[in-house]
Amino acid sequence: MLLAAGCGSSDEGGGDAKATAAVPAGFPVTVDNCGVKTTYERPPSRVVTIHQHPAELMLALGLKDRMAGTAFPDSAVLPELKKDYEAIPELAKKEPSFEKVLDAEPDFVYGGYGSAFAENEGRSRKAFADAGIDTHLNREYCGKKRVTMRDTYDEIRTIGKVFGVPDRADKLVADLEGRVGKATGKVEGEPEVPVFVYDSGDKNAFTAGGKSLGTELIRLAGGKNVFADLDDVFGDVSWEQVVERKPEVIAIYDYAGAGSVEEKKEFLLSQPALADVPAVRNKRFVVLPLTATLVGIRSAYAVEDLARGLHPESFR
Repeated sequence: MLLAAGCGSSDEGGGDAKATAAVPAGFPVTVDNCGVKTTYERPPSRVVTIHQHPAELMLALGLKDRMAGTAFPDSAVLPELKKDYEAIPELAKKEPSFEKVLDAEPDFVYGGYGSAFAENEGRSRKAFADAGIDTHLNREYCGKKRVTMRDTYDEIRTIGKVFGVPDRADKLVADLEGRVGKATGKVEGEPEVPVFVYDSGDKNAFTAGGKSLGTELIRLAGGKNVFADLDDVFGDVSWEQVVERKPEVIAIYDYAGAGSVEEKKEFLLSQPALADVPAVRNKRFVVLPLTATLVGIRSAYAVEDLARGLHPESFR
């Protein structure tokens, strides 16, 4: 099996070989990502993304020509990126096996969730490093105390630096900041709307906690996550707790494999215990693709969608 030589060297035991071609302007670049320090002598040239939001970020930076494979689509791709996304080979509907990734001969693997590099499935970052392949994990899964929009902008700039396109990254960040600013300006001064995030679950509710980017997106949109005190990115809460906190809007996270949006709405509306919850009684739902609530380019879009759902009068 042919393995692509890593373009960088990591402290997890990656190959020591250095390419002999001239070093491009701005390189070498050293990045400390989730405790793995990697020095890139030149931009990666064959990239496999595991999970959708890293793929969309790469495409938004104009890096389609560097992409050798994608995996695990979980939402409809942004319309402006759809054609490019579909032109890239899809390695698997879920996380691909280590061998499947190697078949694509990447020099860089970019994971969206921690499961991209699941050690128990043979895809640890060390395993890739030992094969001469550099890795990068979305900073949302680096164990930080709380994820914010600043993490989104920093992630974009870091990837821009690794791939030698910092100007593109700065332009993309400016565009996204402008989108967020426009939405927050529309709802400035409006009272906070209590929001419950429904990801999934029947016996309990799986929801977004205070460490999630979702909590900040709700705040920017003029709302308040009723489970912002949950000390995690996601977690289970009881339906009794949902009733007690009286959310006025329910944000439904939409993604493959967790039931359709209509099924989720039907479930919530059919539960007698939830009948007096204001959001259920008034059928106030906002639907967000899960990819829009993660550290990636979609989070700026989510602020506007949430703001419209929480304060529709501000957008008339």
